[in-house]
Amino acid sequence: MNFLSHFYFERFASDAEKVLGAMLPDLLKNADKSYSFQIHKYEDQLYFHPKSIALYEGWSRHVAVDKLFHSSDFFYTHTHNLRKQIQHTVQDLPIRASFLAHIGLELLLDHLLIKHNILNVNRLYEHLASIDRSVLALFLKVLGDVDIDRFFLYYDGFIASKYIMQYDDINNISYALFNICRRIWDFEESEQHVSELTNHLRNYEINYLKRYKEIFLVIQDKIE
Repeated sequence: MNFLSHFYFERFASDAEKVLGAMLPDLLKNADKSYSFQIHKYEDQLYFHPKSIALYEGWSRHVAVDKLFHSSDFFYTHTHNLRKQIQHTVQDLPIRASFLAHIGLELLLDHLLIKHNILNVNRLYEHLASIDRSVLALFLKVLGDVDIDRFFLYYDGFIASKYIMQYDDINNISYALFNICRRIWDFEESEQHVSELTNHLRNYEINYLKRYKEIFLVIQDKIE
């Protein structure tokens, strides 16, 4: 799941660090795609402060949510169906259609949460801006091999841009998807690629995701 969908499961959290923890694996990966950590291996070292415990708990919930989401019938069915609809659009690009469908579904879920006013996106950014940076720095130091200054530079830019808010307009999702794909493949999409993908995403949302809330409720029940 993407950032806003992870926030759904922490929307009632009082600790900003727990909210951040639920997004930290993806934030680290975006800051440097080489980062990959098995958080459970560091549990004893990360319980050094109440706020570091909140970070750890948020991260652990992120892992649990992603595992449930990616093993669900919802995920399999919609990524399979969406892939079939978009594969022709990117057949002349090096992009793997299954990857595009995977990320596309996740961004559509974020879009729907904004569209239907399920979450307050500003509240998410307020949490991220209010975290204890000194505790976060110590947390990252325990993980090792993290360029902490570089991460904070990315983190501050992430907060300042508030780009998740752009997902309220489905037209912006195609540009976001192609930007994500460029982290993996070298290509240049045309406006026709963008237009066609946007039409597919819009049609998919309207015709196939009317019951999108069910996956959030199913996961919520299982993690509680």
